[in-house]
Amino acid sequence: MEWPGDQPKSGERALWAVVASFGRVMRIAEVFSSRPAAQADRAWREAQVRAYADFLTRTEAPIPVYVVKPIRRTDLPRRWKPLPALGFLHGKW
Repeated sequence: MEWPGDQPKSGERALWAVVASFGRVMRIAEVFSSRPAAQADRAWREAQVRAYADFLTRTEAPIPVYVVKPIRRTDLPRRWKPLPALGFLHGKW
């Protein structure tokens, strides 16, 4: 899901994915056409996790970690849908 050096091959349009990882499970949360937009979404999602950190700890729910990675459109799963921003509260990841 990564290009060497975090750059797309020439001729390919760069897409940026916000990837959520829960231990060994990884899900593409959202896809953006610009890196700054993806980084803003990641920051917002991390803020939401921090806001609910106490709840997640008490319920022993996995705490997601978000990263921004380049992705090709062909790397998206066939029936991919964006991950709800607070879906981790309901186990929807």
